[in-house]
Amino acid sequence: MRKVLALSTLAAALSVPALVHAQAAAKSPHSFTGNVTLASEYLYRGIAQTRGKPALQGGFDYAHSSGIYVGTWASNISWISDNGPVVAGGRVPSASLEIDVYGGYKGTITGDLGYDVGILTYVYPGTNKPGGAGKPDTTELYAGLSYKWFSLKYSSTTTSLFGWTKTANAADKTKGSGYLDLTGTFDLGSGFGLVAHVGHQSVKGRGSASYSDWKLGVTKDLGFGTLGVAVSDTNAKDNCASGQDYCFGTAAGGAGAYQAGKGRVLVTFGKTF
Repeated sequence: MRKVLALSTLAAALSVPALVHAQAAAKSPHSFTGNVTLASEYLYRGIAQTRGKPALQGGFDYAHSSGIYVGTWASNISWISDNGPVVAGGRVPSASLEIDVYGGYKGTITGDLGYDVGILTYVYPGTNKPGGAGKPDTTELYAGLSYKWFSLKYSSTTTSLFGWTKTANAADKTKGSGYLDLTGTFDLGSGFGLVAHVGHQSVKGRGSASYSDWKLGVTKDLGFGTLGVAVSDTNAKDNCASGQDYCFGTAAGGAGAYQAGKGRVLVTFGKTF
């Protein structure tokens, strides 16, 4: 009996440091996550960014228990070279990468009602001005609300929207353009999920380039990653005013232009770690 008691006491003593360490780790205010995704193509607000070709995407995030967070995300693109074969000086637009940097604050108002405010900058390294447009690097301020399965967010640019201008003059900026995003995510059980989204992009001073988009998809958690299949479409493919050389929904405008805003099926496989 004494031996059993002694062994139990020793085991308890040895387990104390491990327990303290586990509790300390569990209470850490810092969290780091990463993600990687392979997509059949890159769609941004319903608009093709890789002209129907696959995209490799990934990012890293840091969050603090106070609600503060920062992160970065990147993907290959082709839309800049698609939208204008030659720029001033005879250079061909060569930017093939998008890098996003963002930060903000998330909190709870009451119960299941939360909020999220922050800033997001899209950066396109390289010779990156589409023909006739300004520099595509864009910064947005955003504010959103979430309730159970739903989220509503509005983003507004503090710069021109991806280089698009009000007129052919690159100095005539589209600052103040906005995007309204309503998304619902539903747990169907057994690892299946449903995602529904509708959004509207307004382009300041260039109403003919404004458009709406929607998406409906399902996801399946496979354990080693998540598979997603979605149908996406917009009304951007036919809403450009006659004579415009570039606008949302087309690439290299004019007869026979690539319809970047047309409906399509998107397939993704991603992993968060």
